[in-house]
Amino acid sequence: MRHSSLEIDERRSRKLLLGIFYFCAFAMASITAYALYVSVGEYLKTGRVVIGEVLVNTEFPVHGFSKLVTYLMIVSVVGWYCVTKLGGEKVTDVPRTVKLILQLVVLAIAVIALYEFIYNFIIWSSLITADAMKGILKLDAINMPYPNPKTPWNLVFATKMSLAAFLISAHGFYIMSRPKKIPSE
Repeated sequence: MRHSSLEIDERRSRKLLLGIFYFCAFAMASITAYALYVSVGEYLKTGRVVIGEVLVNTEFPVHGFSKLVTYLMIVSVVGWYCVTKLGGEKVTDVPRTVKLILQLVVLAIAVIALYEFIYNFIIWSSLITADAMKGILKLDAINMPYPNPKTPWNLVFATKMSLAAFLISAHGFYIMSRPKKIPSE
């Protein structure tokens, strides 16, 4: 049985997407495990932790390279893209009512994530400006004691991850809202 070049190309594309997805999943799990390990150690020592700070302060693989939060943002979005390319057509078989509910949920998540991204970015920019006027420049060490003053969020982390959440949810909404493809004969 001979396979057409289209089938071979389809299998190669699927293997590539699976490989990239597994790499992204491994990277997300590794970054998260590292952050949890360091954060727990920090909490046990000081009794305080800033959400995402360890990811913002850790440059990888060497000093001067990207921060772990940047890698986490990228592999989250790329991993999601691979998932949708591998299984996106399965959404077309979902009953219309269920699909509509899922679209509304994903749309709500996209709106919230967009709001959080803009909110965090504006707060971060304002605090950078306020510090700069005092002669201080600490871009990565700014955190926000909201919603819980006992566990503030690093604003670089919050901004990047809310952007990733917006991109993922907006893309999910797009995938679910595409019209059903009519098979060509």
